[in-house]
Amino acid sequence: MLILASSSPRRKELLKKITKSFTVVEPNVNERDYHFDVFQYALELSRLKAYEVSSRYPNEPVLACDTIVVLDNKIINKPKDNNDAKRILKLLSNKTHLVISGYTYINKKKEVNRQVVTKVTFNKLSNELINEYVNKGLARGKAGAYGIQDGYDLVKSIDGSYDNVVGLPVEDIKKYIR
Repeated sequence: MLILASSSPRRKELLKKITKSFTVVEPNVNERDYHFDVFQYALELSRLKAYEVSSRYPNEPVLACDTIVVLDNKIINKPKDNNDAKRILKLLSNKTHLVISGYTYINKKKEVNRQVVTKVTFNKLSNELINEYVNKGLARGKAGAYGIQDGYDLVKSIDGSYDNVVGLPVEDIKKYIR
């Protein structure tokens, strides 16, 4: 049975578009211990997560994914607290950033390592909108302090995969993993 090496509830929901038969195992990888090139970070971290889980379940196929937000060649992490979330959303306001997901799929016969990039342009965000969004707890635990799926008018446009911005590039995964 496929193992999703992730603690993200969004990835779990998105993976259901591909298969109903999977289990979730949280990888034991401390993301803060690694410093990869900005544009390889998500891919390398997904590889580490996949191999860590695979070492515990060597007979099962494993899918791992990591998603980052990049603005001006710098990674925008998950917010530390509400003030950090407000700072991040102000930073992204009225700008275009990249959402980069790296995923790794491994089983006994093959390994797939891919990266998917989506350009996201934000609307100009008012302080009121930012405060409401953050105070509802919607920024918590999300790269870039936002979820495109949250029902707020944060995003003006995207160029690429919507599901990638949510956290799992389903369309690309379906092409390479069956």
